[in-house]
Amino acid sequence: MPQPTEENVTWLTQEAYDKLVAELEYLKGPARSEISQRIGDARDEGDLKENGGYHAAKEEQGMAEARIRILENMLRRAKVGQTPGDNGVVGPGMTVTVRFEGDDETETFLLGSRELVGLDQTVGVNVYSPQSPLGAAVTGKHTGDEATFKAPNGRQVTVQIVDAKPYSA
Repeated sequence: MPQPTEENVTWLTQEAYDKLVAELEYLKGPARSEISQRIGDARDEGDLKENGGYHAAKEEQGMAEARIRILENMLRRAKVGQTPGDNGVVGPGMTVTVRFEGDDETETFLLGSRELVGLDQTVGVNVYSPQSPLGAAVTGKHTGDEATFKAPNGRQVTVQIVDAKPYSA
């Protein structure tokens, strides 16, 4: 099995890691059993071509199995609990504040795993992946630096890094 490299590491806090492990255990255990039971019950009802319950359960099974593969891959690549230094250098695990060129307002986000996006409400800020255009542009930059990236609409966007601090809940 290949070792994680700096480019494909998934940076997680211990809390996020624990939540994802718990989700994986649930999906591989109780959720699989529940879905299998629903498939079996629906299959017992007869004609599968017109059995909406059967098709819905099979679709749910496919989505659960896909999520299991994603979680297993991510957890295999995870680096946990490494708090970044408070030196103003942007990196995974940092709360970053940027100002977009031509705009007086700032935006603050957590630079972290895309898997944390569902936890946005938990962490209280938006989460951007280090592999996203904005994340990649600001990674390694210092407070006061500017970074330019290509937005999804194709335009070049420049931001100034206003602040970068280790994330704390």
